Amino acid sequence: MPQLVALDLPGGAPFVDALRRVWDAGDAAAPLDPRLPAAARRAAIAALAPGSVVDASGERSALDGGRPVEPGDALVLTTSGSTGTPRGVVLTHDAVAASAHATTARLGVDPLRHHWLACLPLAHIGGLSVVTRALLTDTPLTVVAGFDAAGVEELGRSGGVTHVSLVATALQRLDASVFDLVLLGGAAPPGDVPDNVVATYGMTETGSGVVYDGRPLEGVDIAIGDGTEGEPGEILVRCPMLLRAYRDGTDPRRTGSDGSGGWLATGDAGRLLADGTLAVDGRLAEVIVTGGEKVWPAGVEAALANHPKVAEVAVWRRADPEWGQRVVAWVVPAPEGAPTLDELVDLVRASLPPWAAPKELVLVTSLPRTGPGKVARRALS
Repeated sequence: MPQLVALDLPGGAPFVDALRRVWDAGDAAAPLDPRLPAAARRAAIAALAPGSVVDASGERSALDGGRPVEPGDALVLTTSGSTGTPRGVVLTHDAVAASAHATTARLGVDPLRHHWLACLPLAHIGGLSVVTRALLTDTPLTVVAGFDAAGVEELGRSGGVTHVSLVATALQRLDASVFDLVLLGGAAPPGDVPDNVVATYGMTETGSGVVYDGRPLEGVDIAIGDGTEGEPGEILVRCPMLLRAYRDGTDPRRTGSDGSGGWLATGDAGRLLADGTLAVDGRLAEVIVTGGEKVWPAGVEAALANHPKVAEVAVWRRADPEWGQRVVAWVVPAPEGAPTLDELVDLVRASLPPWAAPKELVLVTSLPRTGPGKVARRALS
C-alpha cells in the first residue's frame, strides 16, 4: 500500500524536490507547518498519521503509528483547526489535477509567459496549491520560505514572477500592481481591491479555491441549502476537486436536495445572486443574533475596513442582557490615530441595516489568527 510521507521542510526548492520524489514513489505527501509549537505539531501529526518524514537533511525516517493511504492519493493536509481538533483532508491526484487545470484555464496562465510565486505556508492549501498547480501545468515556479512584504514585492517588480497567491493581510502590506495577477484567499477580501486581484472562495476540502470573483470554475456546481430566495443558506459544493475523505475514513459528501450525490456542505452561509454569482456571508457558526436579527461578521468587517483609522478589524459577539448578543468591533488603529465608536456606527449604517452596527469598540495592538489570514474569533474576549 502507498505510504503517507510528512514533509518537514521550509518553503524552497528542496521542498519541491521532496514532493516530486514522494509522488514518483507512488506515495502521498503531508506538509508540516514549521511554525507550530510542540503541542500543535503533535496534534497535526496525530491527525495526519504519516508513516515517515523527510526533514531538512532530505533523509526519510520512519514514524510510529503511521497508516497507509489509498492508491491515487496525492496529499493529506490538516484543516486549520479553528473550531477544534484538526482533521486530515485526503486529496487525490485527480482532484489536485482538476484544480490545477481549472484554475489555469480560468486565469489564462501561459507557461511560456507567466511565473508563479509561492510565498504562503505550504502546510495550507492556499500555499501548496500554487506549487502543485505550477508542477502539473509546467509553469515556472519560485518558492520562498515565507512571506516577506519587501522581498515578495521586489520579485514582482523585477519581473521575475508574474502571479502570486496572497491573503488579505499580506495584500495590504505591498503594492499589488507589480504583479500581473494576485489570487486572494484565506478570508473575506477587503472592500476595495485592485483590478488585478481575483478573490477566491474555497477550503482545504475543495482543494483550494473553486469560486473566482463569485463565479464557479469549470466543472464546479454550487447550490444553497435550507435558504429562502434572497436569504442566506448553507453553501453546497460539488466538483472533481473535492476531497476523497477525511483521514479517519469518513466521507463528508452527501445527497443534495435534488437527489444527486457528491455534495460537500461547507458550513458557510451564502446566496446566489440574480446574475448567478455567489455571495458568501460567513461561517454559519459565526452569525451574531442581536435582538432577533442576524448579523454576519464578514460584512461588518468589510464596511469598517474602509475607515481611514482602521488598520485591521475583527467583528465578534459578546453576551448582552438586553439584546442577547451585541456586535463588538476589535480594531487595530492606523498610525494616525484610533476611530471612535460613533464613527464606526455611522460608517456601518451607511451600507448595512442599523442592527449590524457595533455596540462596542475594543482597541487592540493585534488580532489573534489561526490559519493564514484567518482571525480566531473565539479568541476575542
